[in-house]
Amino acid sequence: MSQTIRLYIKEPLAQNKIITLDEEQTHYLKNVIRATQNTPIQCFDNQTGEFSATLISLEKKQGQIQITHQLKKYTLCPDIWLLFAPLKKDKTDFVIEKATELGCRKIQPVITQYTMTKNIRLERYIAQSIEAAEQCRRTDLPEISASKELKEILRTWDKERPLFFMDESLQSKNFLTILKENPSNKAALLIGPEGGFSNEEQETLRSLTFAKGATLGPRILRAETAVAAALSCWQMISGDWSK
Repeated sequence: MSQTIRLYIKEPLAQNKIITLDEEQTHYLKNVIRATQNTPIQCFDNQTGEFSATLISLEKKQGQIQITHQLKKYTLCPDIWLLFAPLKKDKTDFVIEKATELGCRKIQPVITQYTMTKNIRLERYIAQSIEAAEQCRRTDLPEISASKELKEILRTWDKERPLFFMDESLQSKNFLTILKENPSNKAALLIGPEGGFSNEEQETLRSLTFAKGATLGPRILRAETAVAAALSCWQMISGDWSK
């Protein structure tokens, strides 16, 4: 089997340990991947690292794997947070997937004045981030928090963490310049909804010492595109792409 199978396991992994898979993982291996006994598997646990394992049994609703040896140590992605206004279903799916792939450590849904949807499905977001982490070979999972109002987030913000908000009014400097002028090994990116930030929100953000506006080029990007672009810029200048 040429495809590498990689699973997130919720319990700590260790050499020779036998893990009982849940029903969803068993279904995936049996009916989607068509795995068989002795199929090699890679797995990670979000605490000790990535391990090699072997599928030792696969019944209708339950499978078991045995851990063989460690492949990678546990490593946290860079300390970059994403704050975003939830979008329509498929677009939010895209945001969660790409934020995970691009090494975001924390994902925070934010309710702004123009947020289009307030139907926050936290369990769905977590499941999507796990699937993306399995595929992109992360050994950690992003923390995904319950949604909060933008005003509340700004009121309790840790001022030691720079907050870069993407300015669709194009009145700010470009993001690469801002990052080079404000180097930091931890930060947060704030992406507004498709309708942008309200005038009141823009005024509030511009008044805060820890917040800096930034543009992503001369074109107005869709919110989900801005997420991928902003995270890529930060990783390139301040994150693990720069190493």
